[in-house]
Amino acid sequence: MAEIHEMTAAELTAAYAAGRLSPVEVISATIARRDRFEGAINAFVHVDDAAAMEAARASEARWHARQPLGPADGVPATMKGNVAVAGWPMHRGSVALDPVTPNLDAPATRRLKEAGAILVGCTSMPELGWKGLGDSPAHGITRNPWDLSRTSGGSSAGAAAAAALGIGVMHVGSDGLGSVRIPCSFCGLAGLKPTSGRVPAWPASAMGVLAILGPMARRVADVALLFELIATPDPQDTLATSEPPPAARALLDRSLSGLGAAFSPTLGYAKGLDPEVEAACRAALAPLAAAGVRVEESDLAIEDVLDTCNVFWLAGSASVYGRIPPERRSLCDPGFARCGEEGLALPASAYVDALATRQAFAERMRRFHESVDLLITPTMPIGAPPVDGRPAGDAFGEDWTDWSPYTYPFNLSGQPAATVPVGLTRDGLPIGLQIVAKRGDDALVLAAAAAVEAAMNFPALDAPRGGGDGVRLA
Repeated sequence: MAEIHEMTAAELTAAYAAGRLSPVEVISATIARRDRFEGAINAFVHVDDAAAMEAARASEARWHARQPLGPADGVPATMKGNVAVAGWPMHRGSVALDPVTPNLDAPATRRLKEAGAILVGCTSMPELGWKGLGDSPAHGITRNPWDLSRTSGGSSAGAAAAAALGIGVMHVGSDGLGSVRIPCSFCGLAGLKPTSGRVPAWPASAMGVLAILGPMARRVADVALLFELIATPDPQDTLATSEPPPAARALLDRSLSGLGAAFSPTLGYAKGLDPEVEAACRAALAPLAAAGVRVEESDLAIEDVLDTCNVFWLAGSASVYGRIPPERRSLCDPGFARCGEEGLALPASAYVDALATRQAFAERMRRFHESVDLLITPTMPIGAPPVDGRPAGDAFGEDWTDWSPYTYPFNLSGQPAATVPVGLTRDGLPIGLQIVAKRGDDALVLAAAAAVEAAMNFPALDAPRGGGDGVRLA
């Protein structure tokens, strides 16, 4: 039997059913592993071990009675720091804002609890999730376990760092401009930004039309399981779809034969792409071709929609920043403060214009997918940069959006976008491949990701690597 931290949800529940493991053993081991490595990665902002062990004992009793709640009963999970867990403080990476302690669970939290999954902690994020890095004024730097001198990515920073080390199996993140896919790519994980409106959320994100909760895990099958759980309709979010989630796990082995895919290395506007990343992504197309997918290279040449995305981003930042007392704004991350100030000066007409541009871009992509089932790109053009977010060389600027050109378009269009690890750079940093489909085809992008994953044999990470000044294992 594999080590506990290497096991998938299906492997754990099979072991529970056979009596080879118990949820109490697994949660105890997960907490011990978290505590062993937390000093190095700084991934958790709140834990409640007593509650986790109580839930583990309840799960163990259900398995002994052969009455488990389902395929996630007793499986360790984490929740990002902007998702409500009743009784747990939400800092959201900020010291300028007082933490909020909700008395109700968010829909995603409730679905996990109903399924018997066990929360082993709440994970870190940059302030209000504003950037693709892992540091915040409230909790410091979250580091990448593949190289502790590198960023984990963000904004689902702690979720990615924990998942990479097997501290939990299923991890709920959120994605507004790439905040699931960026850290998944940097930390060697599978992840999904679902179709807009697919996952109920409460309270609503300030980033509005761009943001959605998404599943993160070491394996695509666990991403599919978590997706099915959190995509279940919930009356708390009346704007989310009322349709039941697709049977993503059952469809992972679906035939891909006859589908058409376009591989676009730059989307027509990306300014730089590490040759190692491009080579790994090209090699990862072979499993899809072997599965019968017609893969062709396409420049695609869509317009760069970053300016439009920024309108929503700045407006969302302003909605939060404007509620911070002026005398406390100096406590903010300077980058977030700039976003907030720019957003406060944004005219309302710019937001209305951005809504129209969003609709036009979504229609452009709908027409594209009338003849092409899958759009494939690198997830990120580079391996994880240093914790300050500044890659070596001059191919990229200093802003994190300069090295994340592939993710944000699909927040604007609302399409599902999965990422799957496909190799390592010479420096040992993970490389991700992004797979996009038309709105509603979440199960298809996961099936394509599963086909790639099966051929990649991506290595598991047993312990943190590398380091930097002042970085040490606990």
